[in-house]
Amino acid sequence: MTSQMRAEIGEQPDALRRTIDALLPRTPDVGALARETRQVLFIARGSSDNAAVYGRYLVESHAGRLATLAAPSIATTYKRRLDLSGVLAVAISQSGKTEEIVETLDWAKDCGARTVAVTNGAGSPLAEAAEVALLTDAGEEIAVPATKTYTTQLAALSVLGLGLGADVAVDDLRRVPDEVARMIAETEASPALPEIVEELAKVPGTVVSGRGIAFGTALELALKIKEACYLHAMGLSYADLLHGPIAVVDAQTPALLVAADSGPTLPGTVALARRVESAGAKAFGVGGGDGLAKACTAALPGPGLPEWVAPLGLIVPGQIMVENLARRLGIDPDVPRGLNKVTQTD
Repeated sequence: MTSQMRAEIGEQPDALRRTIDALLPRTPDVGALARETRQVLFIARGSSDNAAVYGRYLVESHAGRLATLAAPSIATTYKRRLDLSGVLAVAISQSGKTEEIVETLDWAKDCGARTVAVTNGAGSPLAEAAEVALLTDAGEEIAVPATKTYTTQLAALSVLGLGLGADVAVDDLRRVPDEVARMIAETEASPALPEIVEELAKVPGTVVSGRGIAFGTALELALKIKEACYLHAMGLSYADLLHGPIAVVDAQTPALLVAADSGPTLPGTVALARRVESAGAKAFGVGGGDGLAKACTAALPGPGLPEWVAPLGLIVPGQIMVENLARRLGIDPDVPRGLNKVTQTD
């Protein structure tokens, strides 16, 4: 039986195509709004926060602007006013209805920031609160684990990066929908998929690691494993992993390693896979090309995209793996326990 989560994974090529086509013409609007700003402040929670991590690395590595992640409690709990003049505040929410995110964007505007919203909720409070709203076109998402709303957020943040002058090729972004469609078919045909699922079904948890532009993908994959499969999953940059937590990687705690097929963090990811394997633990790869695949016990294919836009496809094999793992464990991936589609926090 096909889950709603799997159905929505399959909708991503069309959702991405619609979103990219709708938002690329908004690139000049982003550029005009950001003209008087120097840095970017991302405001988000949950999967949207993982999207923001991608946005941060993209903006800093390709647009040359300092970018940081907000602590919403400064606005909502401590109620502390900051000088945000020269700041572009970018709030990210799938529904656009999370009160904490809306309140924090309002606070940022009151503190002097210019404001952008990234949301799938047209007419939502968040969209109405922002000066520029980058509306994704994912369609209605029913399954609680975010899939198409997450990848379309990444597409919107790619457009944000272009608006901020990122030194990248827009044609790379246009290739994403077809590449995601190819990856869905290739992942489901890969003999590595059932192998990795069976191995993860035997253990209580895993470490998920990536670095740089792929770091947000590692965090998102770890979140999906926790919320849909009820396994312990620690998402870490491989730099932080090597500073101590690698001690938890053993026969009962394999490592899932994510990487684009190119870029400056790929050699370090391959080296980490070799270290994990040499320690007697299992390393499973997502992306990273032949180099990472050869260093791992098993690996799922990644997108044939340059590093800056690879995360839009890199999460997709992970989504498919999680959906398969949840069903293997007898869990309904559409309605994880204790979760709602719209989460309200203070």
